[in-house]
Amino acid sequence: MRVSVIGTGYVGLVTGVVFAEQGHEVCCVDADASKVAMLAAGRPTIYEPGLEPLLRKHLASGRLRFTQSVAEGVARGEVVFIAVGTPPDAEGAADLTQIEAVAREIAQALTAYRVIVEKSTVPVETGERVKRTIAKFAPAGADFDVASNPEFLREGSAIADAMKPDRIVIGCESARAEGILRSLYAGFGAPLVVTDIRSAELIKHASNSFLALKISYINAVAALCEAVGANVVEVARGMGLDPRIGPRFLEAGLGYGGSCFPKDVSAFARMARQAGVPMPILEAVPVVNRDALNRFLRKIEEEVWVLKGKTIGLWGLAFKPDTDDVRESPALAAAAALRDRGAVVRAYDPQAMDRAREAMPDLVCAADPYDAAAGADCLAIATDWQVFREADLGRLKRVMRHPTVVDGRNLFDPAAMRAAGFVYRSMGRP
Repeated sequence: MRVSVIGTGYVGLVTGVVFAEQGHEVCCVDADASKVAMLAAGRPTIYEPGLEPLLRKHLASGRLRFTQSVAEGVARGEVVFIAVGTPPDAEGAADLTQIEAVAREIAQALTAYRVIVEKSTVPVETGERVKRTIAKFAPAGADFDVASNPEFLREGSAIADAMKPDRIVIGCESARAEGILRSLYAGFGAPLVVTDIRSAELIKHASNSFLALKISYINAVAALCEAVGANVVEVARGMGLDPRIGPRFLEAGLGYGGSCFPKDVSAFARMARQAGVPMPILEAVPVVNRDALNRFLRKIEEEVWVLKGKTIGLWGLAFKPDTDDVRESPALAAAAALRDRGAVVRAYDPQAMDRAREAMPDLVCAADPYDAAAGADCLAIATDWQVFREADLGRLKRVMRHPTVVDGRNLFDPAAMRAAGFVYRSMGRP
């Protein structure tokens, strides 16, 4: 099948590459000429494990191409996915400026039947607005359907998630569009949920908000564990063995970040308020999330006392491992907070340092984890990269000024760290 994807961010690029891997002809569209040039040369604009080999493979196979032209994308694709950004606006709602602009461009390029599919995370009723916009600006008699097909990709494992999804959600209004989308996804072998467009839009927001709630819940439990002398790792293990709960997203730490959870929780809560059914439980989620980071910072301050002039080594800048994304990253927020309190921060991240410098130009970045810890009064661990788990503790102790570690991701065993001569603090563990 011929597929076009408008927008080459995390969602659009992964979607396009994976459809090409499934044997479809894919045209990816982006307004940014530099991104199009990089991608057409086989150089990914993001770090995602497994992405670059597939990108190069399908540029060579001819099943994947890149262009700046929406009109070309509409001409080439029987199915046209909209995967542009929907960042939060000043009030926490999703900014749909890019969605509306792309809908107009699609409308003006329609010359034959197309299925226009929302892939971006959007509030309920966006599909209807896209449909009205296309109908308004398209040539008279233009034939099209609008559908919703939310993504459920996790940064760091997006290729695997796209290749073997746990479910595929399709919201549509016509049997014709449903048949085309069923054919498109026939090779994926995943459970298919076919519903109306509004329900499909809500499934995405409800899913992300629930996961953010689960993360915030275990972080609230971690705070309680610290207060009463319990171990949140053991509590989470005992909870997670219940199949109704499960172990995933029950790891205490600095809280969630990234491009999805913060904006989706905010947008979903605002949507509920506007509908007259506010969700107090959802309103509390970002509050608990911020508290997790604040508790981490307090632990550092308790150990070094006066932060001004102290050197803090920071392991991690990305919001999670296996990505270079620092958007809403608790790790980067920690770096900024420590700097603002007068500390000298030396940071290391395997992939995210370039993007972190863009967001925080005065950030001091180290050559490796031990360089970041060299001469440090305290080492703060903010992202759970595997390379940090495998650290040589003897070497780490030798390079630090004081062997004090505040572990925001619970990477190490407290008893082993004490035995190795470290002052060690973690999250929700005695």
